[in-house]
Amino acid sequence: MPTPQSVAFYTLGCKLNFSETSAIGRQFEEKGFAKVAFEAGADLYVINTCSVTDHADRKCRKVVQQALKHNPEAFVAIVGCYAQLKPQEIAAIPGVSAVLGAAEKFMLVDILADFQKPAAGQPGAVHASPISEATEFVAAHSFGDRTRTFLKVQDGCDYSCSFCTIPLARGGSRSGSVASVVERVEKLAETGVKEIVLTGVNLGDFGLQGPERERREDFTQLVQALDQVTGIRRFRISSCEPNLLTDEILTTVAASKRFMPHFHIPLQSGSDKILGLMRRRYRRALYAQRVARIKELMPHACIGVDVIVGFPGETDADFLDTYNFLNELPISYLHVFPYSERADTLAPTLPGRVQDRVRHERTTQLRSLSEKKKRFFYEEHLGLETEVLFEDDVTNGQMEGFTPNYIRVAAKYDPLLVGEMKQLRLIGVNAVGLMEAEEMGIFV
Repeated sequence: MPTPQSVAFYTLGCKLNFSETSAIGRQFEEKGFAKVAFEAGADLYVINTCSVTDHADRKCRKVVQQALKHNPEAFVAIVGCYAQLKPQEIAAIPGVSAVLGAAEKFMLVDILADFQKPAAGQPGAVHASPISEATEFVAAHSFGDRTRTFLKVQDGCDYSCSFCTIPLARGGSRSGSVASVVERVEKLAETGVKEIVLTGVNLGDFGLQGPERERREDFTQLVQALDQVTGIRRFRISSCEPNLLTDEILTTVAASKRFMPHFHIPLQSGSDKILGLMRRRYRRALYAQRVARIKELMPHACIGVDVIVGFPGETDADFLDTYNFLNELPISYLHVFPYSERADTLAPTLPGRVQDRVRHERTTQLRSLSEKKKRFFYEEHLGLETEVLFEDDVTNGQMEGFTPNYIRVAAKYDPLLVGEMKQLRLIGVNAVGLMEAEEMGIFV
């Protein structure tokens, strides 16, 4: 086919995927492609997939079908975690032109330079090396929103949690240097970005560098170096394993004017028995210690928690352990996931499969607890005077912004507020669970 002139993207999954999609998009734009909306009928579609969310195959197929509705002649390329794990299966999906693995996705525009579609009835071309070849760290960041940027500083994982395919999809832990991250942040500051969210697969494991993945630096050094960059108003740490969230990191954030008092700390289970079956590298006592230390240093800190329910072997008593543990912790919200079997992992071979109905019931219970925790956290802050950074999203005449500790604030749309910080007093929680505020001062 003739070289495409337009390209559209669709991203499934995490913030890391969004930062990588944005980086791939910039490569295409540098080659002269016009980046267009998904529904615009692009010549080329790039779909960045995820293996963590449920029904990866179904979601991939649906997005491919929708792309071809907009342009039946489009070249469709699939990248991302699912593409690395199941390249042949994806290549057989009708309409897929090419599949690229973890080591190839950032070379897509060069590998597929001629963009030749396969013959009718033939599977798409597969360009997927063994995951052992994905050893290079490729920097990436989201772009297009002057308020917030997701900055990839680490990739891959050396852990072997029994439920997780990420090491198979992304390879071993690796990152750039502190100096290279600081340089990228300084360049982002020149574009007017106000907030940067640090992202990675196992963010706290930052520091493994070079072909041999030598331990040259650590995440504490990165946080301390970024705290000295004056051009960015806010940094957030997207997610960090509790065993890697050191006291040095916590004290640095507590003393910082740039790192926000907001932590997302995966727990996965409040049962030590289940944590052992999951092959997690901590137990609930350590987790509770980390939460207590955060609240000691930063009483207003927001703490989010990842939880998996219905893991093999999880009895009613084990789930009750998790529920009670979370109920007693001073946390702010939960991200709750029903356990989902993943091929090539240990967990599906474990005894004690939990029925889907029970998984759903437990998920509902914890999501209800999350709403209670979030509302309590919000109400604790009524009367607080704080800065709100407003975002660019507008819905039904309302815009939203975030406080330093991640309280979502609703306000009537004002174009002058977009991307700006304003000093406000938090005055109440509205019917949909958003904080309302009143003006205290002038634009910062």
